[in-house]
Amino acid sequence: MEAKFNDQITLEFEASLVYRQLAVEAERMDLVGMAAWFRHQADEEIVHANKFIDHVDARDGHVQIGSLSAPAQFADPSALDLFEAAFKHEQKVSEAIQNLYRAADEAGDFDSRPILNWFTSEQIEEESTVDEIIGRIRLVGDDGSGLLRMDSELGARPATTTEA
Repeated sequence: MEAKFNDQITLEFEASLVYRQLAVEAERMDLVGMAAWFRHQADEEIVHANKFIDHVDARDGHVQIGSLSAPAQFADPSALDLFEAAFKHEQKVSEAIQNLYRAADEAGDFDSRPILNWFTSEQIEEESTVDEIIGRIRLVGDDGSGLLRMDSELGARPATTTEA
């Protein structure tokens, strides 16, 4: 189980890099609010990695962060492309957490249930949030004023989270 948790820790750090790259891309497009939203997400993924690190450490395990993959590069993305990439990565993280939950159950690792329950709920929220943003971007379409309004709304996201 320790190795599986270490894999998840690595994936959470990878998710942070994905969101950092998406922030860079949004910034290049002058969508500073979306860039800020992606940076907040990147920071939140570090918090998630730390939650798993604390869990492994509390159980006297040895945390070993694996190799991180570079995030995908974009030639000329749209805002929709960026959020679809975020959604795809959130689905990958959700699947990994579900697999970790199954492995914990098979191993009889009942002490992992609280943290895995928390992450299962968190992933439902993460996917729902990004999916809603995608839906709104699709509604706005090519309307620049609508996209800028969304950019402003996403940039107003509070810097603090309930996960500190």
